[in-house]
Amino acid sequence: QVQLVESGGGLVQAGGSLRLSCAASGIYATGWFRQAPGKEREFVAGISWGGGSTLYADSVKGRFTISRDNAKNTVYLQMSSLKPEDTAAYYCAARNGPSAPTREVSYAYWGQGTQVTVSS
Repeated sequence: QVQLVESGGGLVQAGGSLRLSCAASGIYATGWFRQAPGKEREFVAGISWGGGSTLYADSVKGRFTISRDNAKNTVYLQMSSLKPEDTAAYYCAARNGPSAPTREVSYAYWGQGTQVTVSS
């Protein structure tokens, strides 16, 4: 049974930073997704099993950084220069393949989510 536990969400002012963590029960290619109220869930960033390949949504490029520590089975999402439009529930998702695609259906395992709220 694959388990994913997100942490690190909270309330931050615009321009601030947060780091989200996704602790897994093993090593998997991992993606971060987010869902704002009334909107569909969208891809934010992904990282391959070994960490050598990353992918970002255009809306977060240059502001967010995804990384991983396989010794800790943990993937991080460092979020900087946060904007009110970044407010959403953030979910990490994992899959058994080597890469981290942008499509939700590619991921078999999901965490419960952590809320990020950015005030203006």
